[in-house]
Amino acid sequence: MSIGPVEYIVVQFPGNQFNGGIAPELKSLVDSGTIRIIDLVFIAKGPEGNVAFFEIDGLDQEVSAAFLDVPAQIEGLINEDDIALIAAELEPNSSAALLVWENTWAGRFAQAVMGAGGQVVLRDHIPYEAVVAAVEAAAAG
Repeated sequence: MSIGPVEYIVVQFPGNQFNGGIAPELKSLVDSGTIRIIDLVFIAKGPEGNVAFFEIDGLDQEVSAAFLDVPAQIEGLINEDDIALIAAELEPNSSAALLVWENTWAGRFAQAVMGAGGQVVLRDHIPYEAVVAAVEAAAAG
């Protein structure tokens, strides 16, 4: 069994305006085999700084309905310490989605690399801002 790199992202929604609009794209990524969702937790911070967290079934009924079609293997990888760290950085009256996923495409590719006798010797991310700057420079150029 190949396992691809596991990553996480925190997406903040100012004004606690989380509405489930990201669910269709997550479903598309899962359905295409690009990612496998490992864990997904929602965190809300009230105007006075009180924090609540919940998984899909704890969301407002309309919002949770958007996520019901998103295949996920919620495995409890995220713990209360992780949630506390994220909550401490949230602005009052905002919410966040904390998503952990496996890049399944990369696991399959890694298997192919190993099968060909190769090995990955370096892996990193190029910051979004650097990519945008390069694209803009090329377009201007």
